[in-house]
Amino acid sequence: MDSTATLARFIASGGSPADPLGVPPSVPLTVPPAVRHETKRGFLNALGCAIGGANDAATELLWTTLQPFAGAPGASLLGRSERTDVLTAALVNGYATNILDFDDTHLATVIHPGPPMLGPLLALVESHPSSLPPVSGADLLDAFLIGMEVACRLGVAIGPGHYARGWHITGTCGVVGAAAASARLLRLDAERTAAAIGIAATQASGLSEMLGGMGKTFNIARAGSNGLQSALLAARGFTSSARALEAPRGFGAVLADGLDGPRLVDRLGSHWEAAANTYKPFPCGIVLHPLIDACLQIGQAHAFEADAIDAVEVRVHPLVLVLTGRTDPKDGLESKLSYTHACAVALVDRAGAVAQFTDARALDPLIARTRARVSSIVDQTLATDQTLVTVRLTDGRVLSQRIEHAIGSRDNPMSDRAVQAKFLALATLTLSAARAQALLDACWGIDDLPQASALIALARVQ
Repeated sequence: MDSTATLARFIASGGSPADPLGVPPSVPLTVPPAVRHETKRGFLNALGCAIGGANDAATELLWTTLQPFAGAPGASLLGRSERTDVLTAALVNGYATNILDFDDTHLATVIHPGPPMLGPLLALVESHPSSLPPVSGADLLDAFLIGMEVACRLGVAIGPGHYARGWHITGTCGVVGAAAASARLLRLDAERTAAAIGIAATQASGLSEMLGGMGKTFNIARAGSNGLQSALLAARGFTSSARALEAPRGFGAVLADGLDGPRLVDRLGSHWEAAANTYKPFPCGIVLHPLIDACLQIGQAHAFEADAIDAVEVRVHPLVLVLTGRTDPKDGLESKLSYTHACAVALVDRAGAVAQFTDARALDPLIARTRARVSSIVDQTLATDQTLVTVRLTDGRVLSQRIEHAIGSRDNPMSDRAVQAKFLALATLTLSAARAQALLDACWGIDDLPQASALIALARVQ
């Protein structure tokens, strides 16, 4: 099955007849209103994360290291005043979007589809070829949806064997999604879109061993930058295999147990995998969310001091210990993947925000003592969004809370109001309250923006 070619035709046309340049400006994607709304939520979430993570120490280190080697300024850094070359902007903005571990998650694949798309697309908005019309807000949202859809479908099509081998799936599938998104915005025809997919597929990389360190987010950011580079090369006639995904030595066969071509392309345009995206209420590994949810509820319902905690027992899905089994994290990045830390800060601070997953909280003596009192029991009957937390106090009280579906899961999603509140909390880490509110309003009205560059102007520090 020519999966790559089929996918490329869809990216180029969205199911509509394409002109020689690709997709006419007058033919946007036709998607159900609910899918369109979910895409806006995803874009808003990603943008807030990018601005909130713009001044993180790791983002700062990445930028200051690369800045001396950067090319002519052609794109903005979100949440900052600097401008840099298009590929570096895509990389740094993509890095900022993920570094807080507050981004989105497609639960069926554990892909974070937003960060690899946001960086390259906003860089392209500012550097769009003069031969094409300016990028409208609707054009940008279309490309964002296309990129997420391709990444998530590819993740589904390669199955769990890919992740089990140790590949960081957001990096490996994200680069192909970023190429698709960029090709859409560049209005490449199907042939050049297929080339962009192939150029991206041969750059697919990222090791799960990097989780817990700066390298994890680098996997994701590089996927976005490399995807953009792939589309730019294809636009100039750079060629690649036309069967990069399904060939015997292609993406699926080499990186997984094979590619399920029908699952990759089945019902393109009528079934939207990206609509199953979810958003994090807490800036840490998503399997920790049930634990934080339970601990916060215990703290809200009962009065006790942190030193009164004698023991904390958590019953969890096996994946929790596989992904977040770090019991004594040495810094903020490791704490985002520590089940003991998640419980400790939720019980001690009665919160689970950005401030709870910093170096300072990871090294705090009271938090460390509380982490040492947390133990786990693996329960095969629990789903990943379920848990049972039991807190034993020195006064003899036993406090328990079961979570059936953690907040932020598909069965208990964040409301629009909660997504907005999260955006404003992140954006105001860098921007004024008035500018953050204006940007929020512009994102909800993105379909009516004649030029998407208006969003970037609001997202910069003047």
